[in-house]
Amino acid sequence: MPRSSFAAKSYRTQGLVLRTYKLGEADRIIVLLTPDHGQVRAVAKGVRRTSSKMGATLEPFMFVDAQVIRSRSLDIITQAQLRHPYGQSLSLDYSRYTSASAMAETAERLTESDTESAATQFRLLHGAMAAMARGAQDPGLLLDSYLLRALATAGWAPSFTDCVRCGAPGPHTALNIPLGGVVCADCRPAGSSSPAPATVSLLSALLTGDWPATRDADASARREAAGMVSGYLQWHLERVVKSLKHVERA
Repeated sequence: MPRSSFAAKSYRTQGLVLRTYKLGEADRIIVLLTPDHGQVRAVAKGVRRTSSKMGATLEPFMFVDAQVIRSRSLDIITQAQLRHPYGQSLSLDYSRYTSASAMAETAERLTESDTESAATQFRLLHGAMAAMARGAQDPGLLLDSYLLRALATAGWAPSFTDCVRCGAPGPHTALNIPLGGVVCADCRPAGSSSPAPATVSLLSALLTGDWPATRDADASARREAAGMVSGYLQWHLERVVKSLKHVERA
């Protein structure tokens, strides 16, 4: 085969492993989120054998360099080199592991058909995974911040300051998930909730990544904020993120 023809059929990319599926007796389907090819689903042949050099590399949450051959159905991963073993440290802590699982599942859903924001989604997830692996923040808060920012990147940015209907500056005492954030007294529709002011402040801090502002949030505000983030996520994805039910909350 001419070298140019081979090059056209293969590519090299960085990627975060979002999920793996068993295929046959020894293979796996690997779901990667990449900055330049969006979401990639590819077969890694023989990785379930104990002799495989790629088996431990192509595990969830690992950041890898991969050589991939294009195929008519699923692409094929022929080489994979580990860049950052986030999965190793995450697997040692239940709270961080379950939170990372919910992040990866959300990223998979958001990038299934959206290729335009894939590069930004990749950078956002990579930063969140690295912070989770380091234990930089409380796992639940880091998860909720990631979910809000991932939804904003996908085009569903909530507002926790100005009224989402008329733009009146806050603070406001009502929040409506279908509308996308807080609403003033004049715009408040039926079915809106009335979260504690501390919860709204926490949501705003999580959306902007203002970590110093999250330090004084008590358990009640964290739980209420987590419930609203989960509801907002489900509303826009139109499905449940199954991994969220395993996340421990303070």
